[in-house]
Amino acid sequence: MVARLLAAIAALLCAIGPARAQDAAWADVLAKARGQTVHWNAWAGDEKTNAFIAWVGDEVAKRHGVKVVHVKLKDTAEAVTRVVAEKAAGRDSGGSVDLVWINGANFLALRQQKLLFGPYAERLPNWRYVDTAGKRSNLVDFTIPHEGYESPWRMAQVVFVYDGKRVGTPPSSVAALLAWAKAHPGRFTHPNVRNFLGSTFLKQALYELAPDPSVLQRPATDANFASTTAPMWAWYDALKPTLWRGGVQFPENGPAQRQLMNDGEIDMMVSFNPSEAAVSASAGLLPDSVRTFTFAKGTIGNTSFVAIPYNATAKEGAMVVADFLLAPATQARAQDIRQMGNFTVLDLAKLAPEDRRRFDELPRHPALPTNAELGTTLLEPHPSWMTRIATEWERRYTK
Repeated sequence: MVARLLAAIAALLCAIGPARAQDAAWADVLAKARGQTVHWNAWAGDEKTNAFIAWVGDEVAKRHGVKVVHVKLKDTAEAVTRVVAEKAAGRDSGGSVDLVWINGANFLALRQQKLLFGPYAERLPNWRYVDTAGKRSNLVDFTIPHEGYESPWRMAQVVFVYDGKRVGTPPSSVAALLAWAKAHPGRFTHPNVRNFLGSTFLKQALYELAPDPSVLQRPATDANFASTTAPMWAWYDALKPTLWRGGVQFPENGPAQRQLMNDGEIDMMVSFNPSEAAVSASAGLLPDSVRTFTFAKGTIGNTSFVAIPYNATAKEGAMVVADFLLAPATQARAQDIRQMGNFTVLDLAKLAPEDRRRFDELPRHPALPTNAELGTTLLEPHPSWMTRIATEWERRYTK
């Protein structure tokens, strides 16, 4: 009996030891972070997201003494180029980028060149709430395991937004979308394929039209690219003339596309935010008649991450910001359609009752889809597919 009691005590002490060490390590991070300035390089094309980043900055300043400067980007590649240039110049410390909103090809580019700090994600106290079972994209970024070199902060999935006053039954596949576009010329478009949303629209079509979609989880090569994408280009050749302004002009990004819809120039648009219609209608950026749908075979989904460059000046401050982004209260605010409306990266079953209640009490909207209505989430193709698709689109359709 005594032996069993001693063994139980020993086991408890062993469990407490690492926990205390982890707490001490995080306390050291917090101490070093205080007074640091984090230059968070993040896409700035959406007012709601910009406002959320500003709020995050206010909160971590009050709580932890960390200042956040939003370095506003048109394209994440701008930050990647800066880090690569600093490495080439021998600037291995004191870098200008402390935190970057990143995923896909940009993450792969920095990871392959060993230009990221880490692994750090699992060292964050709020990592324990992340859904690593039901949301595989929290661990795998465009088929590449991130291995702790980036931390998730919001979910995304391709949806289509339509004006219910103008569109009856929305199309349920890319083939049906083509038929609808032919019957309603000029009433649909997509962002320029130089923009991630435009290239994602083509990747979505490729999932349905490729002879073998499983090949998309492997790198695109000279041997497989032409044969895999041929049906998609044939489909797009038929779609392009039916688009807004005859497919000669394209909105530069998602907000520009949304403005066209709000102005009544188009009746349907693509989005990578399932809450886009609800958030925009609530803010007066789209009519109240908008609704959301996905395709029957599913749509592409992914996770947005934040990463810390290898030469960041404020590594500890960046970790504090990344951890704050994972806090249940922060995630609930991010999912609120009055804020960003981004679905959470957390596993709600892991949360304390009071934190779970934050999500249960979020406002609803007729244009906000349920998880069931979102349907199947398709994993992002390997980053090389997006790169090649964008290049080939430029070659085929621009002069």
